[in-house]
Amino acid sequence: MEATPEKVLEMVVKSADDKRAEDIMAMDMKGISVLADYFVVMHGNNERQIGAIADGILDESEKMGAVVKRVEGKDSANWILIDLGDVIVHVFSQEEREFYNLEKLWSDAENVDLSSMIEL
Repeated sequence: MEATPEKVLEMVVKSADDKRAEDIMAMDMKGISVLADYFVVMHGNNERQIGAIADGILDESEKMGAVVKRVEGKDSANWILIDLGDVIVHVFSQEEREFYNLEKLWSDAENVDLSSMIEL
């Protein structure tokens, strides 16, 4: 099975939700940025949870054969960036997320409906 951007997005969201990531959102970047098709933004409540969220996403990426191009910030665990090619994942602490406010920076991007991917 090919790791399409949509399948990678779904894996990221489900994996983050499994680790109880807070306020998961995805922005459709097609036509807005050449960096990726999707940006996924979420936060954790402490450094340990942020690390666990990132580790879960990396483990699931490996299982599905998605290429992990780069991981940054794992040492500080205030903002971990995971570059999965067409999907870029930002796992923040709540304070860092509020400070950088990527949702506002990329406000011209459409939000992706994640309701089918998240356990309620």
